[in-house]
Amino acid sequence: MTPMHPMGWTLAWSHLLIPVLAFPFMGVLGIQSKPAARGNETGSIRFIDIAPQSDIRYQSNNDFTGRKYFPQPMCGGVAIFDYDGDGRQDIFFTNGAKLPEVEKTGPSFHNCLLRNLGGGRFENVTRQAGLTGAGLGYCFGVTAGDYDNDGDRDLFIGNAGPNALFRNNGDGTFTDVTAGSGLDDKPDDLLSVDAAWFDYDQDSLLDLFVSQYTFWNARTDKPCLFPDGTPFYCSPKTVQSVSNTLYRNLGGGKFADVSREAGLDKALGKGMGLGIADFNQDGRPDVFVANDTVQNFLYLNQGNGAFREASFFLGVAYKGSAVAGSGMGADAKDFNNDGQVDIFYNDLRNQLHGLFQNRGGRFFEYVSYRTQVAKLSRRFTGWGSGFIDFDNDGWKDIYSANGGLEYLSPDTAQHDTMLRNLDGTAFADVSESLGQDFMRIAYQRGSSFGDLNDDGFLDIVVTSLNRSPRILQNSGGNGNHWLMLDLRGRASNRDAIGAAVLLQTASGRTLHNHVSSTVGLMSSPDRRVHFGLGKEKDIESLEIRWPSGKVQVMKGVKADQILEVEEPD
Repeated sequence: MTPMHPMGWTLAWSHLLIPVLAFPFMGVLGIQSKPAARGNETGSIRFIDIAPQSDIRYQSNNDFTGRKYFPQPMCGGVAIFDYDGDGRQDIFFTNGAKLPEVEKTGPSFHNCLLRNLGGGRFENVTRQAGLTGAGLGYCFGVTAGDYDNDGDRDLFIGNAGPNALFRNNGDGTFTDVTAGSGLDDKPDDLLSVDAAWFDYDQDSLLDLFVSQYTFWNARTDKPCLFPDGTPFYCSPKTVQSVSNTLYRNLGGGKFADVSREAGLDKALGKGMGLGIADFNQDGRPDVFVANDTVQNFLYLNQGNGAFREASFFLGVAYKGSAVAGSGMGADAKDFNNDGQVDIFYNDLRNQLHGLFQNRGGRFFEYVSYRTQVAKLSRRFTGWGSGFIDFDNDGWKDIYSANGGLEYLSPDTAQHDTMLRNLDGTAFADVSESLGQDFMRIAYQRGSSFGDLNDDGFLDIVVTSLNRSPRILQNSGGNGNHWLMLDLRGRASNRDAIGAAVLLQTASGRTLHNHVSSTVGLMSSPDRRVHFGLGKEKDIESLEIRWPSGKVQVMKGVKADQILEVEEPD
């Protein structure tokens, strides 16, 4: 079956793009953490697809039958979360719909919930849980978060039609509570591609940021054709830019659209992946949005309910050539262990993936060339993505779920890539060493990270257009140590989303991470905070900065465990 094209330029056009060398911004270097010994080589790590061990009965289905509708390439979001409170991470997938009806006309379009049974096996419990989404239409992104602080994680799903909020009832079932919540106040035909829970006003209630792409209606969708009559997916430049949406959680299951008051209505883009973190270390969560064919956005939280869009001033509006690319999946983590949260997003083939190093919150330096990310990403079109320390050496690596826009040449189906972090200064492509399951050739889309078997090594779940997903279990076995933190807020939101953790080893090495509800594109990760420790197993201290502002310091923490930490009174 011929695959689809996204909201990016056609592959034929992308081949004509000529990359422009970037001249990085110069500035005072941030203080680097002390490098650790590299440990065993990556050769011992493999990713094994364990999905065939279970009767999953899900394929991402965008209803491609020859007629090409604009949003078809966007299909197959992923959320990893423990929906039933049994301590094991479960998996949820979004799905497409029949076109042009934009309706889930049968089970092949249903969303999917997989219950983790342990031992590498999963059970499809979608219908029992009430999550088929039969009435939702075409679904894109998903984010998991406990918006009502009852201890059970809920789901928000962004759609081509009305969006949806599913409340976790705590008994293995979910209820659609969208009606009357305020989240049902959405303009007709608005494409909501991605979303993230975060507490922007720090009132302990999770608010919601929704990445909006454009207005689109299947009935008025006009086909684009090459001179010989061959159809292709229309350029994003043929559709209008729109502003993103911020919903404030009022409590009691009610939300208010505060986008205008927050200043989001002034910035018009075509929103894709999100990265949420405190980029300038003022104690407030900020929002990065990767945009398609227009400049990216970086909203700085002003602490008074408003945000200031500062992407151009801080150097992340464009890559080094100052030309808008086709931003796809995004993530925000500290890749070089200097205590500053950096930004990554992937892009179309020949447009190069973007890595931006945070220089003390004052500006970001475009470092794709210096770190080899530009060279290593040139051949690939990326979708899902993110920072993941897959080998537990203490350096966050970069994963990209790849696949072409549509079938216009033999090499548009692609394998995923893993760029191994070499002590925070450069990256090396180690994809081929990770096994044949990792190297599957397809049209990958959404992806998420989580520890599905609680062995301390992060696994990957990734969807592919019109194929079954892969559940890539990390083999581990390289002898590296780790720590996983399951943080529970009290004065803060229950999920502790936004909590920042500083880990110091006995040797003086410092590592940083934070709790997030979004990763890559259309996806939501295991919220637990993961640290790879390399060959070190002695932890000197942990410092947790809770969203409430409380700072907790812990000593004598042992490695190689999943540690539950409750926010102190």
